[in-house]
Amino acid sequence: MSATLQREESVAELVGEEPPLPSDRDHWHCCVAGELCLTVVVLGASGDLASKKTYPALQFLFQKGFLTRNTKVIGYARSPLTDEQLHAKLRPRLEGGAAEADAFLKRCTYVAGAYDGPEGWKALAAALAAREARHPACPCGRLYYLALPPSVYPQVCSGLKTYCDALPSTEGSWIRVIVEKPFGKDLGSSEELAATLGALYPENQLYRIDHYLGKEMAQNLFVMRFANMFLAPLWNRECVSNVQITFKEDFGTQGRGGYFDTFGIIRDVVQNHLVQLLAFVAMEKPLSIHPDDIRDEKVKVLRCIKPVQEHNVVLGQYSAAGGQPGYTEDPTVPDDSRTPTFAAVTLYIDNDRWAGVPFVLKAGKALNDKKAEIRVQMRATPHYIFPGQPEATRNELVVRLQPDEAIYLKMIVKKPGLEIDTAISELDLDYSKRYPGVAIPDAYPRLILDAIRGDQQHFVRRDELRAAWAIFTPLLHAVDAGRLPLHPYPYGSRGPEEADELLARAGFVKNLDYRWHDAPAGAGKSGAASFGGGAGGNPKL
Repeated sequence: MSATLQREESVAELVGEEPPLPSDRDHWHCCVAGELCLTVVVLGASGDLASKKTYPALQFLFQKGFLTRNTKVIGYARSPLTDEQLHAKLRPRLEGGAAEADAFLKRCTYVAGAYDGPEGWKALAAALAAREARHPACPCGRLYYLALPPSVYPQVCSGLKTYCDALPSTEGSWIRVIVEKPFGKDLGSSEELAATLGALYPENQLYRIDHYLGKEMAQNLFVMRFANMFLAPLWNRECVSNVQITFKEDFGTQGRGGYFDTFGIIRDVVQNHLVQLLAFVAMEKPLSIHPDDIRDEKVKVLRCIKPVQEHNVVLGQYSAAGGQPGYTEDPTVPDDSRTPTFAAVTLYIDNDRWAGVPFVLKAGKALNDKKAEIRVQMRATPHYIFPGQPEATRNELVVRLQPDEAIYLKMIVKKPGLEIDTAISELDLDYSKRYPGVAIPDAYPRLILDAIRGDQQHFVRRDELRAAWAIFTPLLHAVDAGRLPLHPYPYGSRGPEEADELLARAGFVKNLDYRWHDAPAGAGKSGAASFGGGAGGNPKL
């Protein structure tokens, strides 16, 4: 029983009233029935997304024992494949040797059918009914994974609803639908898609997947924020100067620009992935870890963000450099394309905690590095009494999502020696060193497992989606109309120089003499001192 409910019952007893009925959220927990007859239906099973992400994620769960004993995977697509042909297509993508791959593939079958006619859906329904009829006493779970373009979601969900929703009446049976981004191209198209799907499946059956919510460090950020007392007094506009959320890729479209050109970097990365990370950074503490308590707080903070102002945006498109082709030299991209491959956007959250603090979301392709990170920079220390400039020695909390998952807090410390001289060091949680031998799973297995368990906390709710699109839709319409300048930047560079000016206006100060994990010879990893395990040191301290 929650503490809140206990207090309410105590008050009710004192005043002679009936205690309140418990909320569904008070007793919520997610679990999987041990004898669940689970069928995962992969729609679009012959496509790249299914073979690269969906099936390998299911194999991971199978190998680690997270799927029930009675689990089957049915692929459905238009391609006329046999089970054996599907297996041959999937085998190169699976982990382990032939025996491990075959053990998983024995659970994978295939049904061929169109998305716009009844014959294929009837064949799929027959396969589902025949399978579940062999287990009449077990609850049945059907997880429909749409590894398909959003343009066919309405058609596919209509076929599923019409022909494949005859679920056995056994208690505990369920149907859930996972849909992939992008969820529309702007607020209007998103709402239209949401209304269409909502008329077929209620919100508690729809799982809108954003794989950044399944990343280990995104989930650790949530725990770190709300489980550590020392962060709470610092996490506000009084102490935080600015926040950067960055996504960088060191490669271009590589001949696959046809899809990207219809969306661009804002729709592809910023509006969904980076905004979800912003919500985790800025949200208030939820009442509980119930999925809707968490998503309620995310919606609240997103609704406090005003639409993006054009003067707070820098757009770019990469050009040829270093032997690498420019964006418009990709044969799948129009020669006159003005689709941005880089965007830096400054947002402001209009609430008591964050008023006036710039949140800079930055994403780009063909840059000088590959990483995703969150950087919370604190204000300069007032009345700085040590040598050096306080503006150049700011504390920062950095959460590195990929690669080399880590959390580190940049601090000012004394250099070893007889003089009082300062240096930047860090308190460091490097996952590869703190958890050696622990393989951090990809986001897809985690999110698929959450959907099987009925846990929606890492999936995007409709009102959350609406709030995110409302922030960016005016900007996207301006970009589509060509009203914003598009700055060229060389392949392999840091991006347009104008983005540095945007960061400077946001108050970001770069520590030029510091880089994480750069340490001089003979020093500890921090570059300041080896405080544990060195000569005369106690490795246990």
